[in-house]
Amino acid sequence: MNIASLTNKLVKLALNQPKVLPSSCCCIRHFHCSQDVLKNFSTRVPKNSKIGSWRFESDVDPTKYTLKPLTVAKTGGRGPDGRIWIHKIGGGDKVLYRMRDMKREGPKEGEPLVERVNAVIKDETRSANLAVVAGGDRKRYIVASENMKAGDIIKTSGKISAMPVRPSEGDAHPVGSLPLGTLVHCIERFPGEGATVATAAGTFGVYLRKLGDKCVIRMPSKREMVVSQECMVTVGRVSNVDHNKTKKMTKAGDNRRRGKRPASGWWQRKTGYHGRKIRPMRPPMVYEKPHVDKPEVFAFTV
Repeated sequence: MNIASLTNKLVKLALNQPKVLPSSCCCIRHFHCSQDVLKNFSTRVPKNSKIGSWRFESDVDPTKYTLKPLTVAKTGGRGPDGRIWIHKIGGGDKVLYRMRDMKREGPKEGEPLVERVNAVIKDETRSANLAVVAGGDRKRYIVASENMKAGDIIKTSGKISAMPVRPSEGDAHPVGSLPLGTLVHCIERFPGEGATVATAAGTFGVYLRKLGDKCVIRMPSKREMVVSQECMVTVGRVSNVDHNKTKKMTKAGDNRRRGKRPASGWWQRKTGYHGRKIRPMRPPMVYEKPHVDKPEVFAFTV
């Protein structure tokens, strides 16, 4: 076969290829990602990327705080490539997403920041209740404590005192200013990062001891964590303590209303007949400095 005939065949092959319509290249919807990390998909998405569990429409900017409830867009468990990544997701009732302010920042000198609780409402997307608080010229949602109610006055201080303070439930202080044995929630791992530990309904940590400028807190998982004394915590226990008792599934339709599809495969309950391994408690987690490279937000399109 000479070069001329080979070139003619290649030209015919290229001309016979089907044309791609412009409409098939357009995305149906554009979604913004929140800051939660979707695990176990490191092979399908680029490295150093974040994919959130909540998707919003393209006209919503999730980086700007707002008191307006946001409409959550449904994906049916499909990833950015249009394929099903999570099989047990689909359907469900429409829910409204409310932005929580997880940073309780107060002045390090002088009088603390005083805020008033306007209302305590139920959150449709999380287990803990939300409190609408207002102070100065700002109004926001925060995680409500167990006995918090409308009309309460809460204080936020960033001052580390030499003597332990006597806080009330709902107040936020650096963990180094609290007395030993205090029940705390909304715990920061690094100063100024925002609360990441003990934010679910009914959870709390216990301030155990102080090691120099470090404080040891027992997490809800019974594991200990060592954080800086400047990390902010909220005094008390998270609200909606009976969440695991009152929100039980009574029929199969309850899970479908929550957006969970039926599972497939054979599952057997572990009876404990042959025993289970008893492992020792793992060593405390020491948080000294945050990660240098923060993962980028992955543009989620369907």
